[in-house]
Amino acid sequence: MFCVDDEAVDLPSGAFAHSRRVDVRWQDRHVFSFSQSPWRACLYPLYTPSGIAVTSESPADHPHHNSVWIAADRVTAHLPFEGGVTEPALYNFYVNDTFQGRAPGRILAVGLTHRQIDASHLRLEQQLQWCGPPEWGAPQGRVIAHERRVVDLHCRQNRYVIDLCSHLRATDWQLTVGPTRHAYHGVRVVESLRQSHGGQVCDASHAQGAGNINGTVSDWVDMSGTVGGGCVAGITLMPHADCSGHPWFVTDWGTMTVNPFHGSQQHIAMGETLRLGARIVVHDGPADAAVLTAEQARITQDMGA
Repeated sequence: MFCVDDEAVDLPSGAFAHSRRVDVRWQDRHVFSFSQSPWRACLYPLYTPSGIAVTSESPADHPHHNSVWIAADRVTAHLPFEGGVTEPALYNFYVNDTFQGRAPGRILAVGLTHRQIDASHLRLEQQLQWCGPPEWGAPQGRVIAHERRVVDLHCRQNRYVIDLCSHLRATDWQLTVGPTRHAYHGVRVVESLRQSHGGQVCDASHAQGAGNINGTVSDWVDMSGTVGGGCVAGITLMPHADCSGHPWFVTDWGTMTVNPFHGSQQHIAMGETLRLGARIVVHDGPADAAVLTAEQARITQDMGA
């Protein structure tokens, strides 16, 4: 039923690939791929069951918005020195350049395993390293965090349901994440789903339009629109319980973000792990509020499978 394999690319003699995608298929249909940019790992491309791509890989206006991603632009490692003194080292794992004085880091995938739970449920576990930039005393960059990213794929009629759970663990130093406007689970849609290009934005409270939803709290937000051939498709983002209750960042140019660090920070002591999860529903047809609300209610049940 499921197939997980490296993307096949025949390169000319002497050429080499900077990185490889790992394709995930169900019933011989491409669902999504694990992709690695120079800066972070993401899910791209991402298709509906009928084969419509719904996310943008690296748009010109925000090249760091990589389809479906996890990132944070304010991460502090508390480096110890003699006498119990610590010194903060600030990193940005969101923008591809130095941002507000914080040097850019990289989120690199270093391993992937998978197992089929049943005929329509696949669980994949990705191992990642959060690496700082090259610096004096750390020419390869400090690995300040290890992440285990668990991806549960449920294939249902007319939609794929993807749970994306990040387990972030400090390495040799205590970490602080936030406060920041730029974190954690993010989605950037293709132009045809953007409200500025005729797409529709709605939420679980039946609010319409990015301007009415941005800054509010809701169980889910959906972006849908008419794509090639007159078909309608969309993508929904909904936080797990450990990410819920926070205001949304939603734009008419096609971004929606679940951010538990907006106006607050969380500390990760050495040996501790911070878990943050979100559900993504990729669907054919317009947003169906009843179906999406039911999917939100099923998160705990599905995660226990």
